[in-house]
Amino acid sequence: MCGIIGTNFISNEFDKSLELLNNRGPDFHKSHIIDNKQFGHTRLAIIDLNEEANQPMIFDDILLVFNGEIYNYKELIHVEHLECKTKSDSEVLIRLYQKYEFEFLNKLNGMFSFCLYDIKKDRYFCARDRYGKKPFFYYFKDKKFIFSSSIKSILNLLDYKPSLNKVAVSKYMQYFVSYGEDTFYQEIFKLEAATYMIYEPNKPCELQKKKYYKINTYKAIKDEKQALNDIEELLFKSVEYRLNSDVEVASLLSGGIDSSLISALYTRISGKKINTFSIGYDEHKNYCELSYAQITASHIGSNHNPVSINQKEYINHFEETLEFLEEPHGDSAAIPLNILTKKIHQSGIKTVLSGEGSDEIFLGYDNYAKFLKYYEFEKSLSYEQNIFLNDIIGALQNNTKESEYLRRIVKKQNLYNSFGEIYTDIQRKRLFKKVPTFKNETSKQDPVDWMSYIDLKIWLGEALLSKVDRISMGNSLEVRTPFLDFNLVNYMFSVESKIKIGDTNKYLLKKIASKYIPNEIINRTKKGFNSPFNEWLNKEYKNHILEVILEVNKSTNLFNDDYILHIYELSRSNKFKQHLYSLFIFSLWYKKEYIS
Repeated sequence: MCGIIGTNFISNEFDKSLELLNNRGPDFHKSHIIDNKQFGHTRLAIIDLNEEANQPMIFDDILLVFNGEIYNYKELIHVEHLECKTKSDSEVLIRLYQKYEFEFLNKLNGMFSFCLYDIKKDRYFCARDRYGKKPFFYYFKDKKFIFSSSIKSILNLLDYKPSLNKVAVSKYMQYFVSYGEDTFYQEIFKLEAATYMIYEPNKPCELQKKKYYKINTYKAIKDEKQALNDIEELLFKSVEYRLNSDVEVASLLSGGIDSSLISALYTRISGKKINTFSIGYDEHKNYCELSYAQITASHIGSNHNPVSINQKEYINHFEETLEFLEEPHGDSAAIPLNILTKKIHQSGIKTVLSGEGSDEIFLGYDNYAKFLKYYEFEKSLSYEQNIFLNDIIGALQNNTKESEYLRRIVKKQNLYNSFGEIYTDIQRKRLFKKVPTFKNETSKQDPVDWMSYIDLKIWLGEALLSKVDRISMGNSLEVRTPFLDFNLVNYMFSVESKIKIGDTNKYLLKKIASKYIPNEIINRTKKGFNSPFNEWLNKEYKNHILEVILEVNKSTNLFNDDYILHIYELSRSNKFKQHLYSLFIFSLWYKKEYIS
């Protein structure tokens, strides 16, 4: 796990930009110049700790800077008959490129972003993993090309600050994060998940991008017993892959079914007493889940490390967390995650397992069941009645009933406001072109597939995974997510939807989990990774929250002041708190970047 950066020009600021990536890779850093092009790498050593695995790595006139882990690299060496000189997963990318050029990405099982520079062909080949676990930002203007794991590293190499990207703000106001290619800076973009990009300076079409992976929704699995057996086997294999490391691997343990099952499978596979970590709160105990985490820890016999925080510790980490995120990010769980991952790093551990992805592929969100009821009702309505129903379905977005306020807080913006609107536009008009059509046209009307896919792409892929990567890597900690093994994801989309739905959320996963974790954990009411952020921020910053938002709005004229005031007042009674938080985070970021 590392930080990467590269340019097609020489800059005196390059070393500073590389230094800004140190948290992502504190174990080693190096830069390399080839024909007036610069490449840099900072390393968090996880696999093959020897110096020969350091980067930038060069073999046979091919240079590599790589961020991530390829879990099946040993299999690839064997199956593809690769002749490698190191024991690292990094070199496998070079050897596969030599054998297949661009057509090897679907052979990789892992999380990654990388750039391979083919010296002889003067070609940059850049790619990002299937679900967007690892970041890849780039700038391309006036023949100047920069890529990096960090936006700050790119900004440091520019002689100006790009303007605010209002398209990203529009997306943020609906999803608490920008998605697709947009960052909050004009002219700085994200390479989208499951995409590769080719830059050949001497050719007319200088930037070429192509998707290399799509989920196939062909319904091959119609037997529940077969599905349960296959899923259990895939889960074991996925966890086993992610234990491949030359350093200790620990496990995050929230007290919910996802992290509990992963920790239990890890214990079963390793046959040892593993380290588990969880976070809770000294105050506002209604948010604290440490007691549930302890139930699982006792059941699996882990060496458990609970971390309990208070308001002072939360506030002390607030600004640092925003720095790690680099852009506005509306997930309030980022601050507790920062504190937790910092504690884990301080314990000497570099790698942990986590449970992201389970809700999306096993239908864990309560709103899925609500939407399916609306969907069955919608099918019986006329086109005009369906338009009216959009306002009802819109309430389902982001696990809240208040999306109407986000719809009205942004002035003069033409937005997709909710999952419901995206869904009905896909069905009727095919206007939402950011979501590609599934390969199997016969299943494109399946609401279960669409719910799962859209959350996998937007909420998980853009919001949760970006938060986890930036915060954990800010603390030099690698997070591995077994539920997002592409073999498991693909399999779940091949399972008949009626089997997946069952009679409860996470129906199939709960049946499997009953073999490994206590029923008390399986049957408890689902709670997200929540915190008393609203209580603590209001107590600490008081009216300063509103003052900052209004100050920024005076400068940008983006929002409706009346709704800002209304949401602020409601937040004092814990209503619309996530929306106020998102406005506050954006305003703090904008003030720092464009006003201060």
